[in-house]
Amino acid sequence: MLIQTLTPASRTPLLTLARRIADAGCNLSDARVSTIGNDTSLVLLATGAWDAIAKLETALTKLGRDEELRLQHYRTGPREQHSHLLPYLVEVVAADRPGILVKLVEFFTRHDVRVEQLNLLRYQAMQTGAEMFQAQITIGIPAALHLATLRDDFLELCDGMNLDAIMDPVKF
Repeated sequence: MLIQTLTPASRTPLLTLARRIADAGCNLSDARVSTIGNDTSLVLLATGAWDAIAKLETALTKLGRDEELRLQHYRTGPREQHSHLLPYLVEVVAADRPGILVKLVEFFTRHDVRVEQLNLLRYQAMQTGAEMFQAQITIGIPAALHLATLRDDFLELCDGMNLDAIMDPVKF
């Protein structure tokens, strides 16, 4: 079961949801917590037997009546295995300006590269006060693609946009 919430940061329901998942007899298989602005977003994946999932659905429906908690939940299937995709990490830092992310995602889409995870941050540089853009993107590269050519094309795009970037295999 996929569970998504959005709440004010001061009222994050992580502990409450983790308890409800455990009390229903389910396991928390995956979790993503992000504080963005003044709000906290949770994306949780709970797994368990059909009766445990049904019990969790009932508990979540009751919890969803809280007016300050925006909660969605639904049953999802197992993640498809993509053994033909090679995991790579892309890191980009640049002076902030509109359209950087669009150009990066267009590049990956054009090359049939799958964006698996994206963390983006805009911040002010301590030393100069310049507005900065930083992105960490985990991608899945089809094994049939020539890696050196893809990397060269990506770095050429970044050079043309004045972006400092790296593309390395994920090591874990």
